Amino acid sequence: MKRMCAALCLCLAAVPASAAEGQISLPLAEAVRSAVEKNLDVKAELYNPAMAQADIRKNEGIYDTTLRLTTDFNYSVTEPASSFLTGSLTNRQKTFDINPGISQLIPIGGTLGLTFNNTYNSNNSTRSFNNYWNSDLTVNLTQPLLKNFGREPTELAIMVARNSKGESLERFRTTLSDTVARVRNEYFKLYSLRGDLEVKTTSLLLARKILDDTKARVKAGVLPAMEILNAEFGVASREKDLIDAEKAVRDQNDVLRVLLQLTGRDEIVPVDMPTKEPFAVNEKEMVKRALDNRSEIREQLAALKSRELEMRVAHNRTLPDLNLSASAALTGLDSHYNRDMEKIGSADYPVWGVGLQFAYPLGNNAAENDYIRSKLRLEQARTQVRSLEANVENDVKAAIRGVESGYKQIDVTERGRAFAEERLRSFIKKNEVGLATTKDVLDVENDLAAAKINQINALVGYTDAITQLWRTTGEILDRTGVQLSDTEGDSLYERHVHN
Repeated sequence: MKRMCAALCLCLAAVPASAAEGQISLPLAEAVRSAVEKNLDVKAELYNPAMAQADIRKNEGIYDTTLRLTTDFNYSVTEPASSFLTGSLTNRQKTFDINPGISQLIPIGGTLGLTFNNTYNSNNSTRSFNNYWNSDLTVNLTQPLLKNFGREPTELAIMVARNSKGESLERFRTTLSDTVARVRNEYFKLYSLRGDLEVKTTSLLLARKILDDTKARVKAGVLPAMEILNAEFGVASREKDLIDAEKAVRDQNDVLRVLLQLTGRDEIVPVDMPTKEPFAVNEKEMVKRALDNRSEIREQLAALKSRELEMRVAHNRTLPDLNLSASAALTGLDSHYNRDMEKIGSADYPVWGVGLQFAYPLGNNAAENDYIRSKLRLEQARTQVRSLEANVENDVKAAIRGVESGYKQIDVTERGRAFAEERLRSFIKKNEVGLATTKDVLDVENDLAAAKINQINALVGYTDAITQLWRTTGEILDRTGVQLSDTEGDSLYERHVHN
């Protein structure tokens, strides 16, 4: 009788989790920090903003100044047609060109260039200079006035690349949010499985004590021998349940180690418990928060900006080509190169010109249909945003219902556990006076174990429901203290720049 009461006390007592030798205590905040810093999926996703930064820098290369240098040497020996009548000398001519220059794209779509042309001529003519330099310093501008005029057509690729980086940052935020949510869920799943293991351990201990007590009572002739078989079956079934529970805990430890990239083989002991505090919800406010904060929506809005930009540029490209070309030069000519340069510097021999070039394909089908396609893509993107917003709103409402339902489950399972404890006490007393068999007691104890597990699962389920609500409203990173900036991935890009 005393041993049965002691076993009952063990069965009803809560066994707190504590870290012993071969175990590590892991706070939830530390688990989240480890995942943010070390999780391989998060690290892999971080490469996308870094590559997007490379795309931005690549497209900004349109403003790189281009340096050009051309050289050319020609030598010719020709016989003039008059030589048959006059016996003129054979023409011998040498020319050497060296022409450095630079060009630069300007933000409104034009190209500005500066060229320094130098030509040296040498010939055997008796009617002109035999050897002389001919040089000029020329500034030229080519500027579209209709089609391709302005910053947007010029910087389309740059602006799209910047928007794409915004999209990649939001995808990174999505991956990080999913990872943090998973860390919380897996962390409390381990808590749940360890609680299940403790319940199974206590249940086995009680079954063994019941077996010992049953053997003593059979030996004393109080119970039939059949009761020993019932008690032994109860022990065997609980031993199997304990083996399964131990395996589940070990498997979950491995899941967390991979998720958090933890080294070593020590058993992980969760420090933080799932909450049972009521969580206030305001549906209207949380839906608004989700529409403002969800990274998936912000990613779509960044893509929408690109579609709007592409449509405006496509409309611009339906216009006719009207290009302005203008140039101005200072020239020089002399047999000595230094005097040739002096004449250029004097500005006494200017040359300038200006012109327009017009072109327009009849029908303009290619540009018009590019514009139509861009409008369709924009409408498609807007529809996708509205669809995503509707789904997000529905997700928030479902998550709120999950929180409300989870909180009610806690009360239900607490009352269920209290009832199961009282019922076990009652059956133990009945067993003592022969009104209940050993099998009845073991079955009722099974019900108590299930009630205790249900209570643990309800606590974890309620906490998971809060995690899901934070995830659907887009605030899980803020709730868990994870801070992000618009420069995520830039350090990874810079590291490769300097290597």
